[in-house]
Amino acid sequence: MQIPAPDAHQCVIGVAIALPSHYAAQVRAVREAAGDPMADVVPPHITLLPPTAVDVDSLDEVMRHLRNVAAGTQPFDVRLDQVGTFRPVSPVVYLGLRSGAQECDRLQMRVRDRRGPLARSLSFPFHPHVTLAHEVADEDLDLAAREGAELVMDFTVTKLHLYRHLERSLQPGRTDVEGAWEVAAAFAFGGSLVSVAETAEVGEVTGVPAASAPETTPVVSV
Repeated sequence: MQIPAPDAHQCVIGVAIALPSHYAAQVRAVREAAGDPMADVVPPHITLLPPTAVDVDSLDEVMRHLRNVAAGTQPFDVRLDQVGTFRPVSPVVYLGLRSGAQECDRLQMRVRDRRGPLARSLSFPFHPHVTLAHEVADEDLDLAAREGAELVMDFTVTKLHLYRHLERSLQPGRTDVEGAWEVAAAFAFGGSLVSVAETAEVGEVTGVPAASAPETTPVVSV
């Protein structure tokens, strides 16, 4: 994962669809079995906006933009059951979408709207997926592919999540290289409110405490 180096007035964020907690646990188990050091650092997700450095002062504008994107989006179904790889271009094994890919594509284009605060180009064409292993030995990538072939995930996407990257210096006791990702805010499609159970599920995936606030309220401080 390429993490941009922010300057003193910036932070690094990403926008993604978080997996339900029971599916996230399955993905983490595969990454751990493959020896992926990011297994406990990167919450399992479908990326909509890759790691991006933004001015801290622009975060309110970013959140308004994402709130508007979510309010104009209808829930859609996703099915993940297709193992793929980006080898030899990139040492990645992933679980791909059998359904929901077009909806994800439309959503990520709205997130990156050239008129909005998150306008940016992509290094590679958008390809929605959930990473099962990244930058490990070939035999471990093969193991992740075998384990991933047993996974089938069906769920309805009802919200998008804004993640913030925490540098290692902000994570006492951690030994990871890239730091951790935490949910900064979650935005419900159609402008609906989040339930206590739904917010708790996000906390289980990311380690962020649950809250019973509206989904457009930050879960942790940005």
